[in-house]
Amino acid sequence: MLSNIKSKLITVLGLFFIVIGTIFVLLPGPAILFLPLGLALLSLEYPWAKVWLRKTQRWLRQGAVQTDKFAVWLGRRFNR
Repeated sequence: MLSNIKSKLITVLGLFFIVIGTIFVLLPGPAILFLPLGLALLSLEYPWAKVWLRKTQRWLRQGAVQTDKFAVWLGRRFNR
């Protein structure tokens, strides 16, 4: 009984964060925080969410690397 309630609570919270993150994609807000958080919660119960969480983590890591490269390039360009 308690396990079933915990499972449903995790699912509801995960879906809530996914919905909030999706709204923040369309409106200004921290979607980059809410979407992975929702996927992390859902990945505790559903294998498909774990796959999407890993894809999201990979995309975010690649974006961070590209941003770092751009920042280095920008620093070199304007510090001459």
